[in-house]
Amino acid sequence: MPHKHNFGAGPCILPQEVFDQAAQAVLSWGDTGLSILEISHRTPEFESVVAESVQLIKELMQVPDGYDVIFVQGGASLQFGMLPMNLLNEEESAAYLDTGVWSNKAWKEAKLFGNVNVVASSKDANYTFIPKDYQIPTDAKYFHCTSNNTIYGTQMQSFPKSPVSMVCDMSSDILSREINIADFDLIYAGAQKNIGPAGNTVVILKSEILGKVNRKITSMLDYRIHIEGGSMYNTPPVFAIYVAMLNLRWLKKQGGVKEMERRNVEKANLLYAEIDRNTMFKGTCAIEDRSKMNICFVMNDASFEKEFLQMAEAVGCVGLKGHRSVGGFRASMYNALPLASVQVLVDTMKNFEALKK
Repeated sequence: MPHKHNFGAGPCILPQEVFDQAAQAVLSWGDTGLSILEISHRTPEFESVVAESVQLIKELMQVPDGYDVIFVQGGASLQFGMLPMNLLNEEESAAYLDTGVWSNKAWKEAKLFGNVNVVASSKDANYTFIPKDYQIPTDAKYFHCTSNNTIYGTQMQSFPKSPVSMVCDMSSDILSREINIADFDLIYAGAQKNIGPAGNTVVILKSEILGKVNRKITSMLDYRIHIEGGSMYNTPPVFAIYVAMLNLRWLKKQGGVKEMERRNVEKANLLYAEIDRNTMFKGTCAIEDRSKMNICFVMNDASFEKEFLQMAEAVGCVGLKGHRSVGGFRASMYNALPLASVQVLVDTMKNFEALKK
């Protein structure tokens, strides 16, 4: 069986050494004599895991003072409602940029808690580009954007200067490139791309934005409760947080976010160059908005798609089938995917072209 090159969109590839360390911890964790799966979240040992994970995120992302980092459950999808519940009064408005399925779901959830102003949308063009010419209303409570769109392969290459609080769903490109945290009042990200396994969600937020809504908030959905409880108001996803810590350690050892960005640019450039050169393939979105995390492309003759997918799978490339909204192929290239795997895919594309000429 060939070595697997995992291009899956998420849950996705993680470093092999993280798998090895996590597997050992499942059998016996450190000096506890217990599996990480059965350890109490109230033990000093696990409390140190949470503390180190928070510290690593703050260090790797250069989080300034005045921000808290918490772990919650429910994925980014829960944040679609938790965010406006905590920040938006019923009579107030929030501004949303609609760039894909997930941002579309986010603003629809926000409508349950207040007014929503969709400042721009690329839905009519099947989300093949990121809108640029829009105004963020100065009376909005906050402006929400989605930094990277896994389904459509678009990414915000820069962020607007928002006159109001800016919040962002960074689920699929967090820790992949350097950003200025101070530009945002809240960032959330499902873990299952660059942070760790599914089941854990990271929220980075400026504490001063909380406590300003006039509704009662159930405890599990109140950011303040999770901050006060140190992410352990209830039993957290112990294993998911532990593996996240291992992955954050790996990321730091590799050279941090700056080095990840360099590698991700190199990987993306390699594959996009082949898509643009190869007569069999073409990209699906605006060139200036191309994602470095999720590269979407189709064949000029769709009848060849199944045959190419089989050829790619034969050399170990898995997870390449595109989302039904776009079709074709999607190569997700998160931090842990090596350049060598991208080269295998590029070589396969070249070989397929040569076969069909």
